[in-house]
Amino acid sequence: MIIELPVADRMFPGFRMLDVATSGTTIRLRTGGSGPPLLLLHGYPQTHVLWHKIAPRLSQRFTVVAADLRGYGDSGKPETSQDHAPYSKRAMAQDMAEVMTALGHDSFFVCGHDRGARVSHRLALDHADRVKKLAVLDIAPTREMYRDTTDAFARAYWHWFFLITPAPFPERMIGADPDSYWLKKCGAGSAGLTPFTEAALNDYLRCFRDPRTIHASCEDYRAAAAIDIAHDDADGTRKLNCPLLVLWGQNGVIEKCFDALALWRERAADVRGQALPGGHYLAEELPDLVAAELERFF
Repeated sequence: MIIELPVADRMFPGFRMLDVATSGTTIRLRTGGSGPPLLLLHGYPQTHVLWHKIAPRLSQRFTVVAADLRGYGDSGKPETSQDHAPYSKRAMAQDMAEVMTALGHDSFFVCGHDRGARVSHRLALDHADRVKKLAVLDIAPTREMYRDTTDAFARAYWHWFFLITPAPFPERMIGADPDSYWLKKCGAGSAGLTPFTEAALNDYLRCFRDPRTIHASCEDYRAAAAIDIAHDDADGTRKLNCPLLVLWGQNGVIEKCFDALALWRERAADVRGQALPGGHYLAEELPDLVAAELERFF
């Protein structure tokens, strides 16, 4: 079932806002443009709004679908389980496969940032016949990042280890002042809070104040450190078979702590990419450069 909703802002001119029911939840998204379908997935602790600076440009060449992951934004927040399976990247990827089917897109391009890139990775593995090309922004593969953790990485990405502690400890800590937590977490990078417009920031904070979002986002990380790695291990030596573009921030943690291209070549057969002159939030800090890279690749 698809429900069209009224749009109360102008961040995505000409786009429709929809709620799409999947077998596991309901996904909030915006879609607009024409041409080959391109799915855009956001990261933590944001919403699909992070694409507002580049989606209008991309919509001139692609049918853009920008979606809230389950647990985030205005998408549904299913109950979890002891093994965190409802927030596994497999479950989140299944949502997006069903969304694209509901919208009439049998095959499509995907670009994900941060957590959305991890969902995109699993989407391209589990639905390899549908994902034609994949782009990931400022991540290396989850399993390999945990495997290669250093002191410098653990200090910079402290939230990876805080959020996976058993509920409800991190939920209570964050819930005591979600705005301060969000601003501290997302403003700690090289660009501070400058990548975020007032309208986007208001949307992020509105959604993150919901205790269900805080809990679901912790579950996302708990799944990453447990069931997601089990799924990766079960893949054995299988690699992504679609072309993969890897972009990361020259001023960020991926550049400082990992060899992104080398790690992705452990997980994909056809890899290319480069560092861009920014930090973690590339699509908001360097929208023209990111849009140009995606247009060339897709």
